[in-house]
Amino acid sequence: MAKIRVRLVRSTIRCLPKQRATVRSLGLRKIGSSNELEANPSVLGMVRVVSHLVSVEEI
Repeated sequence: MAKIRVRLVRSTIRCLPKQRATVRSLGLRKIGSSNELEANPSVLGMVRVVSHLVSVEEI
């Protein structure tokens, strides 16, 4: 499968606890942090839930 780079670009301060947990499960902590993940359906679903907080690029 393809790999994607997910970068946290907005704060999680006013987000729902479920969205905060999703960001943490993607491996993101601080604004500007990024992580390279496999583009499988579960990861893409998590990215879709927090799409307003992250930027995604294909590697």
